Amino acid sequence: MYRNMEECILDLEKHGHLIRVREEVDPYLEMAAIHLRVYEAGGPALLFERVKGTKFRAVSNLFGTLERSKFIFRKTWTNTQNIIALKSNPLAALKTPFKSIGTGWAALKALPMKGGSRPVTAQEIRISDLPLIHHWPMDGGAFVTLPQVFTEDPSKPGIMNSNLGMYRVQLSGNSYEPDREVGVHYQIHRGIGIHQDKANKLGQPLKVSIFVGGPPAHTLSAVMPLPEGLSELTVAGMLSGRRFRYSYVDGYCISNEADFVITGEIHPGETKPEGPFGDHLGYYSLVHPFPVMKVHKVYARTNAIWPFTVVGRPPQEDTAFGELIHELTGDAVRQEIPGVKEVHAVDAAGVHPLLFAIGSERYTPYQNIKRPAELLTIANRILGTGQLSLAKYLFITAEDGMPLDTHREVEFLTYILERIDLHRDIHFQTQTTIDTLDYSGTGLNSGSKVVFAAYGDKKRELCREVPDSLKRVRGFENPRLIMPGVVAIQGPQFGSYPEAQKQLEALTKAVSEQGALPACPMIILCDDSSFVSADLRNFLWVTFTRSNPSHDIYGVNSYYDNKHWGCDNVIIDARSKPHQAPPLVQDADVDKNIDRLFAKGGSLSGIKI
Repeated sequence: MYRNMEECILDLEKHGHLIRVREEVDPYLEMAAIHLRVYEAGGPALLFERVKGTKFRAVSNLFGTLERSKFIFRKTWTNTQNIIALKSNPLAALKTPFKSIGTGWAALKALPMKGGSRPVTAQEIRISDLPLIHHWPMDGGAFVTLPQVFTEDPSKPGIMNSNLGMYRVQLSGNSYEPDREVGVHYQIHRGIGIHQDKANKLGQPLKVSIFVGGPPAHTLSAVMPLPEGLSELTVAGMLSGRRFRYSYVDGYCISNEADFVITGEIHPGETKPEGPFGDHLGYYSLVHPFPVMKVHKVYARTNAIWPFTVVGRPPQEDTAFGELIHELTGDAVRQEIPGVKEVHAVDAAGVHPLLFAIGSERYTPYQNIKRPAELLTIANRILGTGQLSLAKYLFITAEDGMPLDTHREVEFLTYILERIDLHRDIHFQTQTTIDTLDYSGTGLNSGSKVVFAAYGDKKRELCREVPDSLKRVRGFENPRLIMPGVVAIQGPQFGSYPEAQKQLEALTKAVSEQGALPACPMIILCDDSSFVSADLRNFLWVTFTRSNPSHDIYGVNSYYDNKHWGCDNVIIDARSKPHQAPPLVQDADVDKNIDRLFAKGGSLSGIKI
């Protein structure tokens, strides 16, 4: 149980989970490049002792592995897990009352506590005094990547009506006034948005407090999807094993044990351009207007430590975050959506674009015909629930005498493709919302969704090598098998959608003329079929981050029947489009410069790359 970040770092170091970087490092690209290399190697947490341009130290990769994350929370994990389970399923307390006694004490102990000492206000500083870490070459400035952004409900203020979320914060660059303004970027469906909407309607500014650091439990709680009515601050207390301590200074809530606190106000209607920023889909999120926060004061504790991470193409440190949250929340989704057995947001595809799900199929047990029915109801519930509603692609099925695991991606997709009726089982939603960070759609937050719902007996044997007919398609080349039933084929560079329509008409016609191809239900049109087929991660990333279902799904012998679309073979156009954001590429010179740390005598020489 850690009272602050320093205690956690010393504990990790004592048990071999952390290395100190003694050399001076540049927050402009170098620190991020070091982090990326160490994470890729499965390495330890990093404490940067000499950060150029600031007196403060910085730490990264704290949550870089599930093993290290569970080590950090080893003393409080079980009780927190039980409390979240009880909140999702309170009847469990009646079934196992003695097991719940310890859980009750843990919950009482976790209630936020007002007052006490405030180590975080030991010194008042400026934004420019912070470690201004610039992560990717095209980033618009320095960002906070592990913030805990605190707001209260303006209509009923108070600590228990608050939201603690992880929304990125731009500290410098663009047109922000240095030391006086920062940008706050949040996606739709977020708690802060509800608070800002209420403040706008009241015609008043929204007070915001940004906590950085403190006990690691506070950072994790800010990113957790919690059952309705369970406060992030309560979970922060449970996970840290001690009550969340807070005070109010100048009307702003202060996390007493944070390493840094930035306070300020967001005024109605005031935005400024925010971004670009290298994001978790593996591309840059581009420049868009987002709320600007007028900085009131910035505080730091004595010997404060700045935690950060680097966001990029998965897997990254936030992948381990996701695994940790999945283990902690357990059956929360199953309790929230009746009939759901499992939902997996596929990390390799950038999390939000692609969901795999297992549901139930209980509607017509008296009939011999097996087809998706209840699955379609469940699919709509999934796509209407919290952050799951940002998904573009949902593949859903039900177990039928054969155990399934959505985390075994090839087996799961194979099961669906063996059973799907492409004339019946594809369901579109157009003109709807998608992830703010996904640029495959028709505009910011705008795009489409598709559900592939398959259930019943096996309908086809899938090809295990490229069918000869696909090798004879003119104008398209280098067909490569990705997995059973899925082939990547290389096409000309994407120009425009009218142009793509003609190209795909030619492709679908050419495939059709070769004869029926039931063994290959899915074809991926791409820029580089060798890359897409090289491994499963490449396939998932390219296909589901670079396509908009309504615009980029085509079909061999496709047709409409009373507005329902069907086909013989699905073709997904996963080529890069001009309106999409550029992918993240590291600076080669910076990557070469950091070799000094990994060379003999360097702080990181013991890490195998």
